[in-house]
Amino acid sequence: MKLINYPSPEEWAEVLKRPALHTEQLFDTVRTIIDRVRAEGDQAVIDYEATFDKAVLTSLLVTPAEIEEAVARVDSTLKEAICLAKRNIETFHAAQQFTGRKVETMPGVTCWQKAVGIEKVGLYIPGGTAPLFSTVLMLAVPARIAGCKEIVLCTPPDKNGRIHPAILFAAQLAGVSKICKIGGVQAIAAMAYGTESVPRVYKIFGPGNQYVTAAKQLVSLRDVAIDMPAGPSEVEVLADASANPVFVAADLLSQAEHGADSQAILITTSAELQQAVLAEVERQLQELPRRELAAQSLAHSKLILVKDMDEAIAMTNAYAPEHLIVETENYLEVGERVVNAGSVFLGSLSPESAGDYASGTNHTLPTNGYAKAYSGVSLDSFIRKITFQEILPQGMAAIGPAIECMAANEQLDAHKNAVTVRLNSLKMK
Repeated sequence: MKLINYPSPEEWAEVLKRPALHTEQLFDTVRTIIDRVRAEGDQAVIDYEATFDKAVLTSLLVTPAEIEEAVARVDSTLKEAICLAKRNIETFHAAQQFTGRKVETMPGVTCWQKAVGIEKVGLYIPGGTAPLFSTVLMLAVPARIAGCKEIVLCTPPDKNGRIHPAILFAAQLAGVSKICKIGGVQAIAAMAYGTESVPRVYKIFGPGNQYVTAAKQLVSLRDVAIDMPAGPSEVEVLADASANPVFVAADLLSQAEHGADSQAILITTSAELQQAVLAEVERQLQELPRRELAAQSLAHSKLILVKDMDEAIAMTNAYAPEHLIVETENYLEVGERVVNAGSVFLGSLSPESAGDYASGTNHTLPTNGYAKAYSGVSLDSFIRKITFQEILPQGMAAIGPAIECMAANEQLDAHKNAVTVRLNSLKMK
């Protein structure tokens, strides 16, 4: 990890740089795959599965028998943990349900909103270096609460054409409608355009590697919505002298093991903590099974020393981390001053792992600084709000002249006339 001491505000942009992610360089390759899936459907997907996932498939859909077998293979302790997480995620997201109320903006003019679930959503669950069954819960549970009628899940199979049993258990538990053995770009293309086996969806959710990210960007240009822009995962720990270096190091490493392009950053006001964390990271790293992957991530991770908490908070808001852990003496006060972050973990007993799995908040979050403008996935991500209005005679008489005036001044005479004919009809009564 890089030690950086007292950078000036002019240096922050360089200090806080993320690992470069140039998905546009992949567009030509990705577009070729998308176009073939769009043209040839299932057969193209089956061919790509053989090429990329080394799985020879005759069918893309997971059968009820496969789900039943997988459920039986999941350890009972893991089942209980998944069920606990599902309940907490459900409780947190159900509390976000929208209740629209009618508003009379003036006598005779009433406006309101209605929340409607997106009818068809697609969930992408990476296979990669770990089976992300937790992401199944994070996406499928709010989709079901929102009232999405069809929830399609794509995840890459192993070389034997099987899906990890915990993914299938979580999908069944969360109410997924259809599970498909498809990974990578071909999965995004199948959900965006539909094939003989995969329904076309209206919005695609879920993380993935740089090829999946590029595919989501391309299909979202005109054909389907996506959850948010995505990049490598990241964590920042904001800490003072009161922080436990063992905890801080564990938090940094929990992020680093995600992948070689992940980033972990400490911003601290304590030189002693900075040094203690550096030593503790090295010690804990040697105990990790995924230490080689974590070590690659740590190569572009940083331990930054700043002069005071005001500067630490300002730098944090400039970085806009996906995950922010506040391990300070007055963490509630510090947390109130955070304005740019995906998800914030307050106090020494609130690790990022809690939000990743079981506390109830969603772990699908904006990365790469997008927390300055985007929220993480929530119930709102799976709904649309439709506005309604009802104008009675009293209301039309009151607002009609203003509409006529505004339309005339924008030189939109047909707009003006749509009101004029109504006002005239009211005068005749």
